[in-house]
Amino acid sequence: MLNRDPLLTATPLLDFETPAILGLITERSWPDLPVLDRIGAIYDFVRNEIAFGYNRADDIPASEVLANGYGQCNTKGTLLMALFRGSGIRCRLHGFTIHKELQRGVVPELFYPMAPMEIVHSWVEVEAEGTWLKLEGFILDELFLRVLQQTFPKTESLCGYGVGTDCLSDPQVEWEGRDTYIQRNGIVQDFGVFDSPDSFYVRHRQNFGFFRELMYRVVVRHWMNARVRALRTGRLVANVSATHSHGNSGESV
Repeated sequence: MLNRDPLLTATPLLDFETPAILGLITERSWPDLPVLDRIGAIYDFVRNEIAFGYNRADDIPASEVLANGYGQCNTKGTLLMALFRGSGIRCRLHGFTIHKELQRGVVPELFYPMAPMEIVHSWVEVEAEGTWLKLEGFILDELFLRVLQQTFPKTESLCGYGVGTDCLSDPQVEWEGRDTYIQRNGIVQDFGVFDSPDSFYVRHRQNFGFFRELMYRVVVRHWMNARVRALRTGRLVANVSATHSHGNSGESV
């Protein structure tokens, strides 16, 4: 019998029935783990084995994110949800916008003025033993985050380089059976929860406009990815002037 639970079903974006994702789930034996360990193992895979980076669009299927080997909040979230559902874990998406200042330092300064003031953002909510947990801390891989911590050793409140936190030295990103966060201090609008990323992107898409979207896909994202790789490997040093403290905007979910 087909599973009709909307928080466990596959969708065009949550394509966990594709061979690559099914094979990964089988190889890692995630469904055999207890629920909390299963969530943690999948979370750690997406956080650290899928590097922080920028894909061609937000609304790409999980299998494409896996093939790319990198992603950002929205695309890594899609992959995380697909792996959860393929392993029998109920999950949903919570949609937002974040202020563009959170991306400063990653977006080249030449293009920063062209970026929309608000960027479409999301985190994943997962059901764990009857409780819904909010997962956002998977966005930045551990190596990239460590570089930022080493670059800003005396900074706790940081908005920039993909981070929006008041505790940079010890952000709540490790899986410990509780909520995880890394960008929530940049949140502007709260769009609520959605059964799938598919239903979210039908209603909320990034408002680039034709020219800016083309520039992003063809030029800017590749430049951003090059900057992320250079930061991760120490070939580019983060600039403190590209960041600032940005308090929580009032999001209280």
